[in-house]
Amino acid sequence: MTKSISILGSTGSIGVQTLDVARNLKIKVEGLSANSSIDKLEIQAREFLPKVVAVGDENQAKVLRQRLSDLSIEVIGGIEGFKRVASIESVDTVVTSIVGIAGLIPTMEAIKNKKNIALANKETLVTAGHIVMSEAAKMGVNILPVDSEHSAIFQSLMGNNIKDISRVILTASGGPFRGKTKKDLEMVTLAEALKHPNWSMGSKITIDSATLMNKGLEVIEAKWLFGLELDQIKVIVHPQSIIHSMVEYADGSVIAQLGSPDMRLPIQFAMTYPDRKQNDFSKLDLLKSNALTFEEPDMKTFTCLSLAFEALTKGGTMPAVMNAANEEAVSLFLKEKIKFVDIPKVIENVMAKHQVIQDPTIENILDVDLWARQMIKEK
Repeated sequence: MTKSISILGSTGSIGVQTLDVARNLKIKVEGLSANSSIDKLEIQAREFLPKVVAVGDENQAKVLRQRLSDLSIEVIGGIEGFKRVASIESVDTVVTSIVGIAGLIPTMEAIKNKKNIALANKETLVTAGHIVMSEAAKMGVNILPVDSEHSAIFQSLMGNNIKDISRVILTASGGPFRGKTKKDLEMVTLAEALKHPNWSMGSKITIDSATLMNKGLEVIEAKWLFGLELDQIKVIVHPQSIIHSMVEYADGSVIAQLGSPDMRLPIQFAMTYPDRKQNDFSKLDLLKSNALTFEEPDMKTFTCLSLAFEALTKGGTMPAVMNAANEEAVSLFLKEKIKFVDIPKVIENVMAKHQVIQDPTIENILDVDLWARQMIKEK
């Protein structure tokens, strides 16, 4: 079981729930970080008394350093702060829950320092999966999935031979607009898009769930986490979010993981693996659950999912370009500068202009990420 952790992105939804798990399990929190939410970060620092606190915004780091001057906590700004939180000597597991490609460099730093990774940052594997998994294997580091879907697959694989997999089945809630037509989506408001039917998440991930891009990112992530081919990954809509994902084996057996839609459950399993510990979180009561239903995803209406499959098929730097374009498009939508239906259009336009670099380096990935963002900003 994990003895001490650092959290990259401690003020976001996953970070806050990770701290709840740490309280429950009495795990020592040695490092905390946020981009700019120093009010929340100060409260967390005073409760958990970590060795290091990092703030992405250098100016906000100075403010927080002054505020915490009565405590012996090291406060560092910028990417160096994140790298420091990822490499604290006494930490054995780093929870990476920073949103976006910003999580890539600190995650690589943690791996380099032989820390196990509790991975809640999809974009790390979406953009650089081949590099991250290769480096983790070289350093003898565990990559433990925190996403409920990948945790479900991970748990459904336990005690079985990965070579016996026929396919994995990723479940999707379908988001708030399941069953809507393209015409319906023309009128979607920001407030409507931010109302997820089952999960409580940050704004960026909630919008990704509404467009089904979140599921597309998970498809790419699953490929790298479990060493799968594209035709071994199936997406199916399961509106109740009770079955978190399934593994179908060569003999036709299907093993699924079920649970309440509570992110603290997969977070805790990443902390306690290979053991399981008691908690007071909500338990699944099948007698109170509605019928479990399944349907095909509408990839013609929700084209972001199709774009993710296309990016994975083209490989190389294309997933990084798709991810960067999606981050920028979602940001524009959250600022109400574009419509909901414009998100996939923006991504598709950028992808169409990109010349893929196969077998890229980290530098290549960061370069094309920047290129994709500039393409959108120029327009």
